[in-house]
Amino acid sequence: MWSRYRLEIVAIVAIVCFCGVFLYTSSLMNDAEYAGSDTLGSAGVAELTGVSEEAFQPLVPQWEPPSGEIESGLFALQAAVGGIFVGWVFGYWKGQKNRST
Repeated sequence: MWSRYRLEIVAIVAIVCFCGVFLYTSSLMNDAEYAGSDTLGSAGVAELTGVSEEAFQPLVPQWEPPSGEIESGLFALQAAVGGIFVGWVFGYWKGQKNRST
């Protein structure tokens, strides 16, 4: 039975070890600052060009949702549409594979 699920067991152990190493190393860095890619990218461009970060503004004014619930709902809708699209693509590929055999 174990040989049947060997790859899955190895993958789960590897994921758990990776998470453990990440949590251990991040706990050593008490002054670590986590930032998003937009913040780091703007800071990097500002450092290279000598222009302040505030000069990098979007061309189109950004819309702020009226509440956090609406923002969460829009994010969930985006995730659902993406999941449906990915499921459709994999279903299409599976159908093409079954049709050809």
